[in-house]
Amino acid sequence: MYICKIVSYYKEIYNYTFKYKTTAFIVVLCNLLFVVFNLLSLVLFIPVLQLIFRKPEELITVLEPKFEGGFFAIFNYIKDYYNFWMYELVKSDPKDALLFVCLSVVAAFFLKNLFRYGAVWYQSELRMAVVRDVRDALFLKSLELPLSYYSNERKGDLMARMNSDVGEIEVAVVSLLELIFREPLAIVINVASLIYLSPELTLVSLFLLPISAFVISRIGKSLKRTAKKGQEQLGFLFSAMEEGLGGIRIIKAFNAIPQFFSNFKKINLEHQQLVTRTFRKKDLSPLLNEFLGSAVMLSLVWFGGKMILESDKEALTGEVFLTFVIVFSQLLRPIQSVSNNMANMTKARASQDRINEVLNADEKIIEKENAITITDFYSSIQFENVGFKYGDEPVLNAINLSVKKGATIAIVGESGSGKSTMMDLLPRFYDVTEGRLLIDGIDVRDLKIMDLRGLIGIVSQESILFNVSVLENIAFGEVYPNMERAIEAAKIANAHNFIIELENNYDTIIGERGNKLSGGQKQRLSIARAIYKDPKILILDEATSALDTESEKLVQEALEHLMKNRTSFVIAHRLSTVRNADEIIVLSKGRIVEKGNHIDLMQLQGFYFKYCSLQGLV
Repeated sequence: MYICKIVSYYKEIYNYTFKYKTTAFIVVLCNLLFVVFNLLSLVLFIPVLQLIFRKPEELITVLEPKFEGGFFAIFNYIKDYYNFWMYELVKSDPKDALLFVCLSVVAAFFLKNLFRYGAVWYQSELRMAVVRDVRDALFLKSLELPLSYYSNERKGDLMARMNSDVGEIEVAVVSLLELIFREPLAIVINVASLIYLSPELTLVSLFLLPISAFVISRIGKSLKRTAKKGQEQLGFLFSAMEEGLGGIRIIKAFNAIPQFFSNFKKINLEHQQLVTRTFRKKDLSPLLNEFLGSAVMLSLVWFGGKMILESDKEALTGEVFLTFVIVFSQLLRPIQSVSNNMANMTKARASQDRINEVLNADEKIIEKENAITITDFYSSIQFENVGFKYGDEPVLNAINLSVKKGATIAIVGESGSGKSTMMDLLPRFYDVTEGRLLIDGIDVRDLKIMDLRGLIGIVSQESILFNVSVLENIAFGEVYPNMERAIEAAKIANAHNFIIELENNYDTIIGERGNKLSGGQKQRLSIARAIYKDPKILILDEATSALDTESEKLVQEALEHLMKNRTSFVIAHRLSTVRNADEIIVLSKGRIVEKGNHIDLMQLQGFYFKYCSLQGLV
């Protein structure tokens, strides 16, 4: 099971990477050529060593080889012919041979580094393309997830996943390419060369090397656990930053800087301790590997030196032994790289798990395969025994309501009675858990989501505006805004006069959350946005509760224009704004406890009468 999970994880990183097949192939090819020329740059030193250790007359006679045919014979023929050619060159003029070998080694080093840089060049494009794709997928998924997801997850944690966790995937892409397509080949080529040079020494080295692999694997398992905790703590850290910067006005007003900073320091300290432990474990792996590798190499020096000193025959010559040691030292590099890349992949696996938690999150608001297209609203909206729960906690119970087209329905009740939740069911921000919600006799769950939401306009208590121009905010959702239509909407919303006084009129960028505007201006802009959309159904959620008297008057006039000839649901705490509603629904603890017009409910002297009395309207 554990192996299957690792294979599945590697497959995910592979799919991310090889989405860009051409770029990935070039990276792999450059890495392969780097490995080949890296080995050649070392092997070509053998003639130099022969020149240093032996005089021309001491060289063993090399005969001109003959090609015997066959694929593998080609390599032997090339090697033997090179040895023959070098033998002849050394015999005729050792200085020319030395110059040729030095130039050959320089060329090999140049090509080795050229192909390494080629791999890095294309790898840079590949890794950032993968990061872009994963971040795009995460952000899109975050936009598509139901609102219920955000009641459980911190926005800061999502930001951490899009930033830090995605950064770990970037590292994993590079590690995967090296782990699968470069280092194994480097190990195979180097081991084959070692076997050719001295099978006995190679056997000793292969016996000793697995010791380091075992030690590093133990560190890797611990690394993943610590890395995951560190990434989760980063989410808390981002949330604390966002909360502090977003609530800076209140923090200052209540002299809460010491308290808030103390909480932030605690979270930041925990993050620092976890990340420190992660780095320590990650960095321990290559250091241990290097130490164990050097121990293995010194063991080989002792064993090979003993063979040379004790052997009467030239089974192992000095130059071959030194070449063996040089090649073996290069074998340690890909082995260490495998260790490092395994550590990177292990660390990134924790991030991939966190990313997949979002990408694989259950989208509870799912559009049916054969969803019905809806372009208009004709007759009525009906709540039939509707119930809704947040998890296991009931919020709405047995809601029954029929609303005719063109009616204005006011929804009142104490805080937490379920008013906003009831309205969130209409555009399918949530789905009912019991009963049915119908538009023109069709269950909203059977309709196309974009069509359904296209019929509905929302003006909420908090004016949600974006850091773009006034025009783009009014025509929000349209790629090509209609200026004339936007101006008309702004005039109806009593917003045109203040807009034309802005620096760039309708092209003015209004800042993050519209912070360049006053509360009343932001709300009128929100109303203009709803008017521009021209919805058939309108939801007003406490649209005037946060405004001063003058702003409220202007906004109320704009709302009256907006509500004309529309089916409207008005959620209100200020009951003075709903007296003229066709029907007033009173909610208490998730149930409809009263319904009727203002006069009828006042005569009942029940919940509605009590609320009006508390507001001095009796």
